Amino acid sequence: MITHPGSGAAFCGRRWGKTLAGVERLLMFAFRDPGLYWWVGLSWRSASMKRAWRLLKLFARKIYAADPSLDIAGKIREQDKEIHLPNGAQIWLRTAENPESLAGEGIKGAVVDEFTLMPEVVWTEYLEATLLDHDGWVLFIGVPKGNNWAAHIWRNAASRAGWNQYRFTTYDNPFMDAAKIDEIRRETSAQLFEQEYLAAVLDDAGVVFRNIRACVDKSLPQAQRNGALYYGGLDWAQLNDFTVVAVMDNAGRLVAMDRFNQVGWAVQYDRVATMTRRWKLTGGYAELNSIGGPNLEQLQAKGLRAWRGFTTTNDTKSAIIQALALAFEQETIRIPNDPVLIAELEAFEAERLPSGRWRYGAPDGMHDDTVIALALAWEAYLGGNKYAPARVENYA
Repeated sequence: MITHPGSGAAFCGRRWGKTLAGVERLLMFAFRDPGLYWWVGLSWRSASMKRAWRLLKLFARKIYAADPSLDIAGKIREQDKEIHLPNGAQIWLRTAENPESLAGEGIKGAVVDEFTLMPEVVWTEYLEATLLDHDGWVLFIGVPKGNNWAAHIWRNAASRAGWNQYRFTTYDNPFMDAAKIDEIRRETSAQLFEQEYLAAVLDDAGVVFRNIRACVDKSLPQAQRNGALYYGGLDWAQLNDFTVVAVMDNAGRLVAMDRFNQVGWAVQYDRVATMTRRWKLTGGYAELNSIGGPNLEQLQAKGLRAWRGFTTTNDTKSAIIQALALAFEQETIRIPNDPVLIAELEAFEAERLPSGRWRYGAPDGMHDDTVIALALAWEAYLGGNKYAPARVENYA
């Protein structure tokens, strides 16, 4: 258990200045105690991750410029996202996209930014162990996102030996115009304002899916059952995002999920085909937008006729997301204890448009591929009675 006196958890309102505070903290410790330090963010696409890198480079250049005898060459490594300071300390930027990449190094301290949007395993299975060698410290910073594992970390920080608990609202930033914050307050729901600007922990506030944990079935995933019907959902991607295949049975249970990225289309077709044939899908929806159309044609050319196209518009996406949200609300769906899926479900957001419609998606820098695949599979499950037995493929 990490008990370093520099550790803590901070819930901050939007625009409070958490990124600058985190960067300054890293630099302060790096000068006091040279060694290896990390900034861990959501992804390279995250706005706060990009800002942290800009700030670290700015401070590093000032440090080297203050002493003409210091050579800055090779000390700011753009490709690796690493800063090497004159005293031998190093600050590396790492992301939570692939938690396995956080294993192996022994570090003296880390700032974990936007931790409320990360899967819990980023901390419990990977990052916590990297701090053991040097009795390192960790500082979690982020905006609350409901009563999730991050809220548990924050609450415990108040009584945990060597830890500090912080809470800062947007009003606490002296450079922010309080009148403008008040204007936002008048135009925003009370719950959303309390969470996003007052950094309050609220049960299920500002989230789309509720009762997620109540719908977790630890017996899942399961093997095929004789006589069961299976329905699929398929969300395509290639590089930054993930292709996800989700399989529901006719009891409303998510029995299988395959998630992968950075592989060629031929490999993707093979993996989708393997899932389709293994579960003998009665039917399924594959997203048609952009790359989806040509990919669906390739699947059907391979004889995988169970898949139908689903054209995603704001209206059709809203419909399947609302149907999935209702399933969690009524606890008619069952999902496995999958940390990636649960984290994406918990972070999934709704934004009300000026037209009065809702736009759904993942927060900046986070993925929602498992959510979309699950929603498509649920849609196929709900329409299961439309799939006549005569149309079931011959999987022999």
